[in-house]
Amino acid sequence: MAAGKKIGVFVGTVYGGAEEVAEAAVEKLVASGHDAQLYPEPQFDDFIRYWEDVVLVVTSTTGEGEIPDNLMPLYLALNEQFPLMPELNYGVIALGDLSYGEERFCGGGRQVDELLQQLQAKPLIPILRVDACVNFDALEVAMPWLDEFVSRLG
Repeated sequence: MAAGKKIGVFVGTVYGGAEEVAEAAVEKLVASGHDAQLYPEPQFDDFIRYWEDVVLVVTSTTGEGEIPDNLMPLYLALNEQFPLMPELNYGVIALGDLSYGEERFCGGGRQVDELLQQLQAKPLIPILRVDACVNFDALEVAMPWLDEFVSRLG
């Protein structure tokens, strides 16, 4: 088996649901032979270490479709410093609630996905949007997506 990838898993959470998914993702990535590190309090300096590797962002959405408070400093730093990262591969798992409306649904994850694309990072797989109204247990939807994410790591 080829050497595993270096993967940073960055979490944006309010009530812990996104962190639970992120922890399961780290377990799956490590079990698949990758070097995965969880960042529950994501910082710019941590994120930038992965600019030639892989990041997975797992985030819930808060308020009116916004990024959770613990992820906001990283998002703002990336937006302000705007480091182009064409070598970075990434994935985003966005948790949301469609009952708040399509325009707000998974807004936290969608904003992160859009910013990473502007920074020239490459999605390994399209964003996963999980609707809490349909999928009470986000892991039921996230695990098959993670299987595909892992397969695309090579």
